[in-house]
Amino acid sequence: MIDKNLIFEKSNDSLSSYNFFKEDGFDITKHLPQNLIREELEVFPDMSEGEVVRHYIRLSNRNFGVDTGFYPLGSCTMKYNPKINEKISKMDPFANMHPYSSEDRVQGNLEVMYKAAQDLAEITGMDEVSIAPCAGAHGELTGLYVIDAYFKDKGEVRDVILVPDSAHGTNPASANVAGFKVVTVKSDANGFVSIEDLQVKIGDNVAALMLTNPNTLGLYEKNIETIVDICHKKDIQLYYDGANLNAILGISRPGDAGFDVAHLNLHKSLSTPHGGGGPGSGPVGVKKHLKAFLPNEKVTFADKKYKITGRGDKSIGKVRAFYCNFSVIIKSYAYIVTLGAEGLRKSGLLALLNANYLGYLLKDKFDIATKDHIMHEFVILLEKELRDSGLGIMDFAKRILDYGYHAPTVSFPLHNCLMIEPTETETIEVLDKFAETMLKIYDEMKNAPDLLKNSPTKTPIKRVDDITAARQPILKYDFQ
Repeated sequence: MIDKNLIFEKSNDSLSSYNFFKEDGFDITKHLPQNLIREELEVFPDMSEGEVVRHYIRLSNRNFGVDTGFYPLGSCTMKYNPKINEKISKMDPFANMHPYSSEDRVQGNLEVMYKAAQDLAEITGMDEVSIAPCAGAHGELTGLYVIDAYFKDKGEVRDVILVPDSAHGTNPASANVAGFKVVTVKSDANGFVSIEDLQVKIGDNVAALMLTNPNTLGLYEKNIETIVDICHKKDIQLYYDGANLNAILGISRPGDAGFDVAHLNLHKSLSTPHGGGGPGSGPVGVKKHLKAFLPNEKVTFADKKYKITGRGDKSIGKVRAFYCNFSVIIKSYAYIVTLGAEGLRKSGLLALLNANYLGYLLKDKFDIATKDHIMHEFVILLEKELRDSGLGIMDFAKRILDYGYHAPTVSFPLHNCLMIEPTETETIEVLDKFAETMLKIYDEMKNAPDLLKNSPTKTPIKRVDDITAARQPILKYDFQ
Protein backbone atom coordinates (compact mmCIF):
# COMPACT_ATOMS: atom_id res chain seq x y z
CA MET A 1 0.00 0.00 0.00
CA ILE A 2 1.29 3.48 -0.93
CA ASP A 3 1.57 5.83 2.05
CA LYS A 4 0.33 9.26 0.90
CA ASN A 5 0.08 11.03 4.26
CA LEU A 6 1.99 14.23 4.93
CA ILE A 7 4.54 14.03 7.73
CA PHE A 8 2.34 16.37 9.78
CA GLU A 9 -0.58 13.97 9.41
CA LYS A 10 1.55 11.18 10.87
CA SER A 11 2.36 13.16 14.01
CA ASN A 12 1.62 11.38 17.30
CA ASP A 13 1.73 13.30 20.61
CA SER A 14 3.06 10.21 22.41
CA LEU A 15 6.19 10.03 20.22
CA SER A 16 9.27 12.19 19.81
CA SER A 17 12.46 11.95 17.80
CA TYR A 18 14.42 14.08 20.29
CA ASN A 19 14.86 14.25 24.06
CA PHE A 20 17.17 16.34 26.19
CA PHE A 21 18.03 14.50 29.39
CA LYS A 22 18.48 16.37 32.63
CA GLU A 23 20.33 14.11 35.08
CA ASP A 24 22.49 14.76 38.15
CA GLY A 25 21.97 18.46 37.82
CA PHE A 26 23.33 18.57 34.24
CA ASP A 27 21.11 20.46 31.81
CA ILE A 28 22.43 20.39 28.23
CA THR A 29 20.08 23.18 27.18
CA LYS A 30 22.16 25.63 29.23
CA HIS A 31 25.10 24.92 26.92
CA LEU A 32 23.18 25.57 23.69
CA PRO A 33 22.45 28.93 22.01
CA GLN A 34 19.53 30.26 24.03
CA ASN A 35 17.80 31.74 20.98
CA LEU A 36 17.40 28.17 19.68
CA ILE A 37 15.77 26.80 22.82
CA ARG A 38 12.00 26.30 22.72
CA GLU A 39 9.71 24.85 25.36
CA GLU A 40 7.38 23.78 22.56
CA LEU A 41 8.33 23.36 18.91
CA GLU A 42 5.54 24.91 16.86
CA VAL A 43 4.20 22.91 13.89
CA PHE A 44 6.90 20.31 14.43
CA PRO A 45 5.65 16.72 13.92
CA ASP A 46 6.07 14.27 16.80
CA MET A 47 7.48 11.06 15.34
CA SER A 48 10.04 8.44 16.17
CA GLU A 49 13.40 8.78 14.46
CA GLY A 50 12.81 5.53 12.57
CA GLU A 51 9.54 6.75 11.10
CA VAL A 52 11.13 10.06 10.07
CA VAL A 53 13.80 8.13 8.14
CA ARG A 54 11.22 5.85 6.52
CA HIS A 55 9.08 8.82 5.47
CA TYR A 56 11.88 10.57 3.61
CA ILE A 57 13.26 7.38 2.06
CA ARG A 58 9.75 6.65 0.72
CA LEU A 59 9.62 10.14 -0.79
CA SER A 60 13.03 9.74 -2.41
CA ASN A 61 11.96 6.46 -3.99
CA ARG A 62 9.09 8.23 -5.75
CA ASN A 63 11.39 10.66 -7.55
CA PHE A 64 11.65 10.26 -11.31
CA GLY A 65 14.80 11.26 -13.15
CA VAL A 66 17.21 10.18 -15.85
CA ASP A 67 18.71 7.59 -13.48
CA THR A 68 15.34 5.88 -12.96
CA GLY A 69 13.74 5.99 -16.40
CA PHE A 70 13.51 7.42 -19.92
CA TYR A 71 13.09 11.21 -19.86
CA PRO A 72 12.43 12.39 -23.46
CA LEU A 73 11.96 16.07 -22.60
CA GLY A 74 12.35 17.96 -25.86
CA SER A 75 14.85 20.86 -25.96
CA CYS A 76 16.26 19.96 -22.56
CA THR A 77 18.59 17.01 -23.28
CA MET A 78 17.82 14.93 -20.17
CA LYS A 79 20.52 12.32 -20.65
CA TYR A 80 22.55 9.96 -18.54
CA ASN A 81 25.75 11.45 -17.10
CA PRO A 82 28.63 9.05 -16.32
CA LYS A 83 29.04 8.66 -12.58
CA ILE A 84 32.84 8.53 -12.84
CA ASN A 85 32.76 12.28 -13.53
CA GLU A 86 30.82 12.85 -10.32
CA LYS A 87 33.42 10.84 -8.43
CA ILE A 88 36.29 12.84 -9.91
CA SER A 89 34.68 16.13 -8.87
CA LYS A 90 34.47 14.86 -5.29
CA MET A 91 38.18 14.03 -4.99
CA ASP A 92 39.71 15.85 -2.02
CA PRO A 93 42.05 18.22 -3.95
CA PHE A 94 39.04 19.44 -5.93
CA ALA A 95 36.18 19.33 -3.44
CA ASN A 96 37.92 20.61 -0.31
CA MET A 97 39.94 23.50 -1.71
CA HIS A 98 38.74 27.04 -1.00
CA PRO A 99 38.11 28.95 -4.25
CA TYR A 100 40.29 31.84 -3.16
CA SER A 101 43.28 29.77 -2.06
CA SER A 102 46.67 31.13 -3.07
CA GLU A 103 47.65 30.32 -6.66
CA ASP A 104 50.70 28.30 -5.60
CA ARG A 105 48.44 25.84 -3.73
CA VAL A 106 45.90 25.32 -6.53
CA GLN A 107 47.99 24.93 -9.66
CA GLY A 108 46.17 21.72 -10.55
CA ASN A 109 42.76 23.34 -10.18
CA LEU A 110 43.81 26.31 -12.27
CA GLU A 111 45.15 23.95 -14.93
CA VAL A 112 41.73 22.30 -15.16
CA MET A 113 40.03 25.69 -15.52
CA TYR A 114 42.53 26.82 -18.15
CA LYS A 115 42.35 23.66 -20.25
CA ALA A 116 38.57 23.39 -19.93
CA ALA A 117 38.17 26.91 -21.32
CA GLN A 118 40.56 26.08 -24.16
CA ASP A 119 38.68 22.89 -25.03
CA LEU A 120 35.31 24.66 -24.96
CA ALA A 121 36.72 27.31 -27.30
CA GLU A 122 37.84 24.55 -29.66
CA ILE A 123 34.45 22.79 -29.50
CA THR A 124 32.52 25.99 -30.27
CA GLY A 125 34.99 27.57 -32.70
CA MET A 126 35.31 30.66 -30.52
CA ASP A 127 38.53 32.59 -29.85
CA GLU A 128 38.12 32.74 -26.08
CA VAL A 129 35.74 31.33 -23.47
CA SER A 130 34.84 32.57 -20.01
CA ILE A 131 33.77 29.80 -17.64
CA ALA A 132 32.45 32.27 -15.04
CA PRO A 133 28.64 32.15 -15.68
CA CYS A 134 26.80 29.75 -13.40
CA ALA A 135 23.99 28.55 -15.68
CA GLY A 136 22.77 28.62 -19.26
CA ALA A 137 20.55 31.67 -18.85
CA HIS A 138 23.34 33.36 -16.89
CA GLY A 139 25.61 32.68 -19.86
CA GLU A 140 23.03 34.31 -22.13
CA LEU A 141 22.88 37.36 -19.87
CA THR A 142 26.67 37.57 -19.76
CA GLY A 143 26.93 37.32 -23.54
CA LEU A 144 24.36 40.09 -23.97
CA TYR A 145 26.24 42.31 -21.50
CA VAL A 146 29.37 41.72 -23.59
CA ILE A 147 27.53 42.77 -26.76
CA ASP A 148 26.13 45.85 -25.02
CA ALA A 149 29.62 46.83 -23.81
CA TYR A 150 31.02 46.35 -27.32
CA PHE A 151 28.61 48.87 -28.86
CA LYS A 152 28.94 51.33 -25.98
CA ASP A 153 32.71 51.21 -26.48
CA LYS A 154 32.11 52.18 -30.12
CA GLY A 155 29.82 55.00 -29.03
CA GLU A 156 26.74 53.41 -30.59
CA VAL A 157 23.26 53.10 -29.08
CA ARG A 158 21.77 49.72 -29.97
CA ASP A 159 18.85 48.68 -27.82
CA VAL A 160 17.09 45.93 -29.82
CA ILE A 161 17.64 42.18 -29.81
CA LEU A 162 16.04 40.06 -32.54
CA VAL A 163 14.72 36.68 -31.39
CA PRO A 164 13.15 34.14 -33.79
CA ASP A 165 9.84 32.63 -32.70
CA SER A 166 11.55 29.21 -32.85
CA ALA A 167 14.29 30.22 -30.37
CA HIS A 168 14.90 28.76 -26.96
CA GLY A 169 12.50 30.20 -24.39
CA THR A 170 15.06 31.94 -22.20
CA ASN A 171 16.34 34.16 -25.04
CA PRO A 172 13.72 36.94 -24.84
CA ALA A 173 13.81 36.83 -21.03
CA SER A 174 17.59 37.27 -20.92
CA ALA A 175 17.47 40.08 -23.46
CA ASN A 176 14.83 41.88 -21.43
CA VAL A 177 16.78 41.52 -18.17
CA ALA A 178 19.88 42.87 -19.96
CA GLY A 179 17.92 46.02 -20.76
CA PHE A 180 17.17 45.41 -24.44
CA LYS A 181 13.90 45.59 -26.34
CA VAL A 182 12.92 42.25 -27.87
CA VAL A 183 11.62 42.02 -31.43
CA THR A 184 10.36 38.66 -32.70
CA VAL A 185 11.38 37.35 -36.11
CA LYS A 186 8.82 35.06 -37.71
CA SER A 187 9.42 31.58 -39.08
CA ASP A 188 8.61 30.66 -42.66
CA ALA A 189 6.20 27.87 -43.63
CA ASN A 190 8.96 25.27 -43.22
CA GLY A 191 10.01 26.31 -39.72
CA PHE A 192 13.18 28.20 -40.64
CA VAL A 193 13.87 31.89 -39.96
CA SER A 194 11.89 34.00 -42.44
CA ILE A 195 14.53 35.90 -44.40
CA GLU A 196 11.88 38.33 -45.61
CA ASP A 197 10.75 39.16 -42.05
CA LEU A 198 14.37 39.39 -40.86
CA GLN A 199 15.21 41.98 -43.52
CA VAL A 200 12.19 44.05 -42.52
CA LYS A 201 13.29 44.13 -38.87
CA ILE A 202 16.99 44.79 -39.43
CA GLY A 203 17.93 48.34 -38.41
CA ASP A 204 20.76 50.48 -37.07
CA ASN A 205 19.42 50.04 -33.52
CA VAL A 206 19.70 46.22 -33.58
CA ALA A 207 22.53 44.87 -31.42
CA ALA A 208 22.18 41.13 -32.00
CA LEU A 209 20.18 38.24 -33.38
CA MET A 210 19.86 35.30 -30.98
CA LEU A 211 19.59 31.93 -32.68
CA THR A 212 19.02 28.46 -31.27
CA ASN A 213 20.47 26.20 -33.94
CA PRO A 214 19.09 23.61 -34.44
CA ASN A 215 15.93 25.39 -33.35
CA THR A 216 13.18 24.05 -31.11
CA LEU A 217 11.54 22.30 -34.06
CA GLY A 218 14.74 20.32 -34.47
CA LEU A 219 15.72 22.15 -37.67
CA TYR A 220 19.21 23.30 -38.58
CA GLU A 221 18.91 26.71 -40.22
CA LYS A 222 19.47 26.05 -43.92
CA ASN A 223 19.85 29.79 -44.60
CA ILE A 224 22.48 30.39 -41.93
CA GLU A 225 24.99 31.87 -44.41
CA THR A 226 22.39 34.36 -45.66
CA ILE A 227 21.42 35.28 -42.10
CA VAL A 228 25.05 35.86 -41.10
CA ASP A 229 25.67 37.99 -44.19
CA ILE A 230 22.57 40.16 -43.60
CA CYS A 231 23.50 40.78 -39.95
CA HIS A 232 27.23 41.32 -40.33
CA LYS A 233 26.73 43.96 -43.00
CA LYS A 234 25.28 46.12 -40.22
CA ASP A 235 27.69 44.83 -37.53
CA ILE A 236 24.78 43.03 -35.84
CA GLN A 237 26.24 40.35 -33.56
CA LEU A 238 25.16 36.74 -34.08
CA TYR A 239 24.42 35.06 -30.75
CA TYR A 240 24.39 31.25 -30.57
CA ASP A 241 22.22 29.64 -27.90
CA GLY A 242 24.00 26.41 -26.97
CA ALA A 243 20.85 24.64 -25.74
CA ASN A 244 20.92 22.31 -28.72
CA LEU A 245 24.68 21.99 -29.22
CA ASN A 246 24.15 18.31 -28.44
CA ALA A 247 22.92 17.92 -32.01
CA ILE A 248 26.09 19.23 -33.66
CA LEU A 249 28.69 18.26 -31.05
CA GLY A 250 31.90 17.42 -32.87
CA ILE A 251 30.16 17.83 -36.24
CA SER A 252 30.02 21.60 -36.76
CA ARG A 253 31.04 24.66 -34.76
CA PRO A 254 29.03 27.86 -34.21
CA GLY A 255 32.16 29.98 -34.69
CA ASP A 256 32.76 28.47 -38.12
CA ALA A 257 29.15 29.22 -39.10
CA GLY A 258 29.67 32.93 -38.40
CA PHE A 259 28.44 33.37 -34.82
CA ASP A 260 30.17 36.03 -32.70
CA VAL A 261 29.00 34.86 -29.26
CA ALA A 262 28.02 31.41 -28.00
CA HIS A 263 27.00 30.12 -24.61
CA LEU A 264 27.00 26.47 -23.55
CA ASN A 265 24.68 24.55 -21.26
CA LEU A 266 27.17 22.06 -19.81
CA HIS A 267 24.33 20.00 -18.29
CA LYS A 268 22.88 19.43 -21.76
CA SER A 269 25.93 18.55 -23.79
CA LEU A 270 28.89 17.85 -21.55
CA SER A 271 28.02 15.66 -18.58
CA THR A 272 26.86 17.64 -15.58
CA PRO A 273 23.65 17.20 -13.59
CA HIS A 274 20.45 18.85 -14.81
CA GLY A 275 17.98 20.76 -12.65
CA GLY A 276 17.93 19.80 -8.97
CA GLY A 277 21.21 17.92 -9.41
CA GLY A 278 23.09 21.19 -10.00
CA PRO A 279 24.75 23.61 -9.62
CA GLY A 280 24.98 24.62 -13.26
CA SER A 281 27.46 26.25 -15.56
CA GLY A 282 26.99 28.34 -18.71
CA PRO A 283 30.37 29.23 -20.22
CA VAL A 284 30.26 31.93 -22.87
CA GLY A 285 32.63 32.15 -25.83
CA VAL A 286 33.33 35.07 -28.15
CA LYS A 287 35.25 35.99 -31.27
CA LYS A 288 38.41 38.06 -30.92
CA HIS A 289 36.75 41.47 -31.34
CA LEU A 290 34.76 40.81 -28.15
CA LYS A 291 37.45 39.22 -25.96
CA ALA A 292 38.25 42.40 -24.02
CA PHE A 293 34.65 42.64 -22.78
CA LEU A 294 34.40 39.18 -21.19
CA PRO A 295 33.99 38.86 -17.39
CA ASN A 296 37.01 40.10 -15.49
CA GLU A 297 39.07 37.12 -14.28
CA LYS A 298 40.65 34.51 -16.52
CA VAL A 299 43.31 31.85 -16.06
CA THR A 300 46.56 32.39 -17.95
CA PHE A 301 49.68 30.26 -18.30
CA ALA A 302 53.20 31.69 -18.48
CA ASP A 303 56.62 30.72 -17.14
CA LYS A 304 55.33 27.25 -16.25
CA LYS A 305 52.73 28.69 -13.89
CA TYR A 306 48.96 29.22 -13.98
CA LYS A 307 47.67 32.58 -12.75
CA ILE A 308 44.39 34.46 -12.33
CA THR A 309 44.58 37.72 -14.27
CA GLY A 310 42.18 40.54 -15.12
CA ARG A 311 41.05 41.57 -18.59
CA GLY A 312 41.34 45.33 -18.25
CA ASP A 313 39.05 48.35 -18.25
CA LYS A 314 36.73 47.17 -21.05
CA SER A 315 35.64 44.04 -19.17
CA ILE A 316 32.03 43.90 -17.98
CA GLY A 317 33.49 42.96 -14.57
CA LYS A 318 32.49 40.15 -12.25
CA VAL A 319 29.29 38.25 -12.95
CA ARG A 320 29.46 35.97 -9.90
CA ALA A 321 31.31 35.28 -6.68
CA PHE A 322 34.54 33.30 -7.08
CA TYR A 323 35.82 32.24 -10.50
CA CYS A 324 33.33 29.60 -11.67
CA ASN A 325 31.25 26.64 -10.51
CA PHE A 326 34.39 24.55 -10.38
CA SER A 327 32.73 21.22 -9.52
CA VAL A 328 30.72 21.47 -12.74
CA ILE A 329 33.71 22.47 -14.85
CA ILE A 330 35.71 19.48 -13.61
CA LYS A 331 32.91 17.07 -14.58
CA SER A 332 32.69 18.48 -18.09
CA TYR A 333 36.46 18.53 -18.48
CA ALA A 334 36.66 14.88 -17.42
CA TYR A 335 33.96 14.05 -19.99
CA ILE A 336 35.79 15.93 -22.78
CA VAL A 337 39.15 14.32 -22.00
CA THR A 338 37.63 10.85 -21.73
CA LEU A 339 35.77 11.01 -25.05
CA GLY A 340 38.23 13.07 -27.05
CA ALA A 341 37.39 14.65 -30.39
CA GLU A 342 36.20 11.43 -32.00
CA GLY A 343 34.10 10.45 -28.99
CA LEU A 344 32.37 13.84 -28.91
CA ARG A 345 31.63 13.55 -32.61
CA LYS A 346 30.16 10.09 -32.06
CA SER A 347 28.04 11.51 -29.26
CA GLY A 348 26.58 14.10 -31.63
CA LEU A 349 25.95 11.54 -34.35
CA LEU A 350 24.21 9.19 -31.92
CA ALA A 351 21.93 12.03 -30.80
CA LEU A 352 20.90 12.47 -34.44
CA LEU A 353 20.59 8.73 -35.03
CA ASN A 354 18.39 8.10 -32.00
CA ALA A 355 16.01 10.92 -32.87
CA ASN A 356 15.72 9.83 -36.49
CA TYR A 357 15.23 6.19 -35.49
CA LEU A 358 12.46 7.05 -33.04
CA GLY A 359 10.86 9.37 -35.59
CA TYR A 360 10.92 6.55 -38.13
CA LEU A 361 9.12 4.20 -35.72
CA LEU A 362 6.37 6.77 -35.11
CA LYS A 363 5.91 8.43 -38.51
CA ASP A 364 3.24 6.08 -39.89
CA LYS A 365 0.69 7.06 -37.22
CA PHE A 366 1.89 10.40 -35.92
CA ASP A 367 2.13 13.63 -37.89
CA ILE A 368 5.75 14.72 -37.40
CA ALA A 369 6.16 18.42 -38.17
CA THR A 370 9.58 18.02 -39.80
CA LYS A 371 9.50 14.38 -40.90
CA ASP A 372 11.97 15.00 -43.74
CA HIS A 373 14.41 16.99 -41.63
CA ILE A 374 14.96 15.56 -38.12
CA MET A 375 18.00 16.54 -36.13
CA HIS A 376 18.27 15.64 -32.43
CA GLU A 377 14.58 16.16 -31.58
CA PHE A 378 11.27 16.31 -33.37
CA VAL A 379 7.76 17.65 -32.88
CA ILE A 380 4.59 15.55 -33.10
CA LEU A 381 1.41 17.41 -34.05
CA LEU A 382 -1.83 16.13 -32.46
CA GLU A 383 -4.29 18.98 -33.08
CA LYS A 384 -6.80 17.04 -35.23
CA GLU A 385 -6.63 13.74 -33.33
CA LEU A 386 -7.16 15.44 -29.97
CA ARG A 387 -10.06 17.50 -31.29
CA ASP A 388 -11.75 14.40 -32.76
CA SER A 389 -11.34 12.54 -29.44
CA GLY A 390 -12.43 15.44 -27.24
CA LEU A 391 -9.06 15.45 -25.48
CA GLY A 392 -6.31 17.93 -24.68
CA ILE A 393 -2.56 17.53 -25.08
CA MET A 394 -2.17 17.12 -21.32
CA ASP A 395 -4.44 14.05 -21.45
CA PHE A 396 -2.02 12.38 -23.85
CA ALA A 397 1.00 13.46 -21.82
CA LYS A 398 -0.48 12.26 -18.51
CA ARG A 399 -1.21 8.84 -20.03
CA ILE A 400 2.49 8.44 -20.81
CA LEU A 401 3.19 8.56 -17.06
CA ASP A 402 1.11 5.41 -16.55
CA TYR A 403 3.63 3.50 -18.66
CA GLY A 404 6.59 4.55 -16.54
CA TYR A 405 8.03 7.36 -18.66
CA HIS A 406 8.36 11.07 -18.11
CA ALA A 407 6.21 12.95 -20.62
CA PRO A 408 7.89 14.97 -23.40
CA THR A 409 7.59 18.75 -23.63
CA VAL A 410 4.00 19.73 -24.47
CA SER A 411 2.59 22.62 -26.54
CA PHE A 412 6.00 24.07 -27.34
CA PRO A 413 6.93 25.42 -29.80
CA LEU A 414 3.50 24.72 -31.34
CA HIS A 415 0.03 24.28 -29.85
CA ASN A 416 -1.07 20.71 -29.04
CA CYS A 417 2.28 19.15 -29.85
CA LEU A 418 4.80 16.87 -28.18
CA MET A 419 8.49 17.69 -28.54
CA ILE A 420 10.61 14.58 -28.11
CA GLU A 421 14.38 14.35 -27.61
CA PRO A 422 15.71 10.84 -26.97
CA THR A 423 19.38 11.95 -26.55
CA GLU A 424 22.40 9.84 -27.46
CA THR A 425 22.55 7.81 -24.25
CA GLU A 426 19.38 5.73 -24.73
CA THR A 427 19.61 2.18 -26.08
CA ILE A 428 17.68 0.81 -29.03
CA GLU A 429 15.68 -1.39 -26.63
CA VAL A 430 14.49 1.70 -24.71
CA LEU A 431 13.53 3.49 -27.92
CA ASP A 432 11.67 0.43 -29.27
CA LYS A 433 9.65 0.09 -26.08
CA PHE A 434 8.85 3.80 -25.90
CA ALA A 435 7.69 3.79 -29.53
CA GLU A 436 5.50 0.79 -28.79
CA THR A 437 3.97 2.68 -25.85
CA MET A 438 3.35 5.82 -27.91
CA LEU A 439 1.58 3.80 -30.62
CA LYS A 440 -0.53 2.08 -27.98
CA ILE A 441 -1.59 5.41 -26.46
CA TYR A 442 -2.41 6.67 -29.95
CA ASP A 443 -4.84 3.76 -30.36
CA GLU A 444 -6.28 4.46 -26.90
CA MET A 445 -6.82 8.08 -27.90
CA LYS A 446 -8.84 6.91 -30.89
CA ASN A 447 -10.75 4.03 -29.29
CA ALA A 448 -10.82 4.61 -25.52
CA PRO A 449 -10.38 8.36 -24.83
CA ASP A 450 -11.67 8.00 -21.26
CA LEU A 451 -8.45 6.16 -20.38
CA LEU A 452 -6.53 9.32 -21.22
CA LYS A 453 -8.99 11.66 -19.49
CA ASN A 454 -8.50 9.85 -16.17
CA SER A 455 -4.74 9.39 -16.41
CA PRO A 456 -2.47 8.94 -14.66
CA THR A 457 -3.92 6.12 -12.54
CA LYS A 458 -0.76 4.21 -11.62
CA THR A 459 1.35 6.99 -10.14
CA PRO A 460 1.48 7.79 -6.38
CA ILE A 461 -0.35 11.07 -7.08
CA LYS A 462 -3.18 10.92 -9.61
CA ARG A 463 -4.33 13.72 -11.92
CA VAL A 464 -3.85 17.13 -10.36
CA ASP A 465 -5.12 20.53 -11.42
CA ASP A 466 -1.76 21.75 -12.66
CA ILE A 467 -3.09 25.04 -14.06
CA THR A 468 -4.55 26.11 -10.71
CA ALA A 469 -1.40 24.90 -8.94
CA ALA A 470 0.72 27.11 -11.18
CA ARG A 471 -1.49 30.18 -11.03
CA GLN A 472 -2.67 29.95 -7.43
CA PRO A 473 0.13 28.14 -5.59
CA ILE A 474 -0.23 27.40 -1.87
CA LEU A 475 3.08 28.74 -0.56
CA LYS A 476 2.27 28.42 3.12
CA TYR A 477 0.34 25.60 4.76
CA ASP A 478 -1.75 26.21 7.89
CA PHE A 479 -0.94 23.27 10.15
CA GLN A 480 -3.24 24.34 12.97
